Amino acid sequence: MLTVPIDPVLFSIGSLEIRYYGLVYVLGFLLILYALNKARKKGVLEIKEGKEYDLVFYLMLGTILGSRLFHVIGNFSFYLNNPLKMFYLWQGGMAFHGGLIGILIAAYLFSKKNNINFLRLADVLTIPAIFVLALGRIMNFINQELIGTLTDVPWCFNFRNYEGCRHPVQLYGAFGRFFLFFFLLKLSRKYKDGFVFWIFVLLMGVGRFFVDFLREDPRLLGLSFGQGFSLVMILIGGYVLFRSYREDLKNLFSKKEKSND
Repeated sequence: MLTVPIDPVLFSIGSLEIRYYGLVYVLGFLLILYALNKARKKGVLEIKEGKEYDLVFYLMLGTILGSRLFHVIGNFSFYLNNPLKMFYLWQGGMAFHGGLIGILIAAYLFSKKNNINFLRLADVLTIPAIFVLALGRIMNFINQELIGTLTDVPWCFNFRNYEGCRHPVQLYGAFGRFFLFFFLLKLSRKYKDGFVFWIFVLLMGVGRFFVDFLREDPRLLGLSFGQGFSLVMILIGGYVLFRSYREDLKNLFSKKEKSND
C-alpha cells in the first residue's frame, strides 16, 4: 500500500498557507499570457498589444467562477451543510467542465468585443490549458482529493480520510492529459481554425468518461455528474468535427498512414 509523499502546503507564513494547487493556477495564466503574446507577434492573432492582459484577467474570472460553481453543484449536499467552505478555494475543488464553460464564455465575449477570430483564439488557448490541466491532476493527487475506487492493484494508494487502497485516478488523468498535450502540440497550423480545440473537446470528453469509472463519485443511472458532461463533450465534439472538419480529419489520418510506411 502506497501513500502520498508530498505535503500539499509548499510553505506557510503564520496562518497564510501557500499551496502547490494555487501555484498551478498562477503558472497556467502565465503560460496563457506567453502563448497569446507569441501568437500576436507571429500574426496568428490580431490582438492589440496590451489587450492580452485584459483577456487573461477575464479568463481568470471565467475559470474560477465556472469551475467553482460546477464543483459546488456537484457536491451540493456537502456545501449546503458547510456554506462558507464554498469560498475556500485554496483547499481545491474546481470542476473541469465548469472551468471550460467559464473560460469559453470569457474568450467568446472578449473576441466579439475586440473583433478577434474566436476559433483561432480557442486553438491558441488550448495548448497551454491542457498542460496546466495535467499539472492540476497531479495537484489533486497531492491534495488527496478526487480519489479512486477500492482496488488491490500493486500501485494503489492509501488516501487520508478514506478507507482501503484506491486507484490513483488523478495520476491516470494527468498521464492522459500530458499525452493529449504532446499530440495537440504536433498538430499543424495548416488545419482549419478550431480544429485543435474541437479535437481537445472530443478527446478530453472520452478520457474523462472512461477514467471516471474508477473514481469514487455519486452516480445516477451508473454515471457520475462529470461523466454526464463528458458525454455531452463527446457528442458535440464528434458532431462538429464530422460536420465541419472532415477534410482536416482525412489529412490528419493520411499523414499518420504515410509516417507509418
